[in-house]
Amino acid sequence: MDLFDTEVSDDSATAHDSQRPLPYRLRPRGFDEVLGQPGLTAPGSALRRAVERGQLYSLILFGPPGCGKTALAQVIAATSGAAFRRLNAVTGGLPQLKPILAEAARLRAAGRPPTLLFVDEIHRFNKVQQAALLPDTERGNIVLIGASTENPFHSLTPPLRSRSQLYRLDPLGEDDLGRLLDLALTDVDRGLGALSVEVTRSARATLIGYANGDGRRLLASLELCVLGAEATTGAPLRVTEDEVRRHLQYGGRRYDRSGDEHYDTISAFIKSVRGSDPDAAVYWLAKMIEGGEDPRFIARRLVILAAEDVGLADPAALPLADAAFSAVERIGMPEASLILSEATLYLATAPKSNSATVAIGEAAREIRERPTLAVPLHLRDTHYRGAGSLGHGVGYLYPHDYPGHWVPQIYLPETRSFYHPSDQGFERHIAECMKQRPTNKLRDAIEPSDEPTTAPDDGGPIDNTPPR
Repeated sequence: MDLFDTEVSDDSATAHDSQRPLPYRLRPRGFDEVLGQPGLTAPGSALRRAVERGQLYSLILFGPPGCGKTALAQVIAATSGAAFRRLNAVTGGLPQLKPILAEAARLRAAGRPPTLLFVDEIHRFNKVQQAALLPDTERGNIVLIGASTENPFHSLTPPLRSRSQLYRLDPLGEDDLGRLLDLALTDVDRGLGALSVEVTRSARATLIGYANGDGRRLLASLELCVLGAEATTGAPLRVTEDEVRRHLQYGGRRYDRSGDEHYDTISAFIKSVRGSDPDAAVYWLAKMIEGGEDPRFIARRLVILAAEDVGLADPAALPLADAAFSAVERIGMPEASLILSEATLYLATAPKSNSATVAIGEAAREIRERPTLAVPLHLRDTHYRGAGSLGHGVGYLYPHDYPGHWVPQIYLPETRSFYHPSDQGFERHIAECMKQRPTNKLRDAIEPSDEPTTAPDDGGPIDNTPPR
């Protein structure tokens, strides 16, 4: 028995299926049994039609665990009738891959159809191993089907992606999980139908909830609960919610600290805070905390949010977020979750303004794209001997010498406008103050002078007291 015989006999074995895990026994046998991916498997869909016509092409299936990637690959192989070889990228490398490619090339040279090569966990292949697939894929010696839980745009090389169609598989919905559960309970040959198992309504809902879109987890959990259920003579095996919770301590949380779930969740968190939705914000926060995210990473994002999206609409937001970051570092988990929750809810419910973000962005673009403005003489440094002879500081007006601690004066040699206060929160007060201080608009009418002048008579000094 060689490598190819081993692979084929393992995938087609039926002698001891009753002793195999339930998820293995209930693998779909055709497109109609694949759940949750109608865009790929429904009658008339492009992929199914191509496979049924024998017009195979290389593709990469990616999605979360238990959504049916491996099952769909095996259905494609069984439907197409092509020679099928399987390799797991975790346990196999170039030594295992080379004989498969060599055999595929010989078969193709002899006029045989391309070999269907399924590489599970293909994202585990390094760049050299991925490059080894390119020549035979290009020549049509193999039709590559890769399965990955990672985003192929992050984990696969561009040459390999360009030779393959990319298909994203979604987590199974509650209805699909319910159908899979019913199949497991009623199928006599492959499932648990011969055992007469009764699952209560609450237990069913708990199993589906704990599965979290993972069909494999659902079936494995069901099998574990059935094995642990107490048997009564003449009565069906009864699985209750208490038994499910006793056997299953944790659900199938979808989160990782370095892949798509990490980036997608923090993106949802940031956008929920920015959008002033405290419930959504604290939900995504809880997902990250329960998923084991570094609390300092979350705290850093809160500090950035305070400056970027709350800004001067609530000047207390930034020091509060910074204090939360310091407290998180000092306290640690699990209590740090309380600090993160408070900061998140404060920022989510605070008035919002991105004026500081816009202002620095527009000013930076001005610096990059236009000639840099010279510092006016009256604003230049005067701390060294000889600066006065150069005219530095001549005509500078010291604002604190004037009523309201402000005096019309030129601070830019040309008119520019970067900061535009919003009408939110404290920034409304800032906007009112700025209306009384039209510095840039006075540029054409004012020349710097070394003689003190008085501020315009506007009915009294400007009130800088924040509104209560």
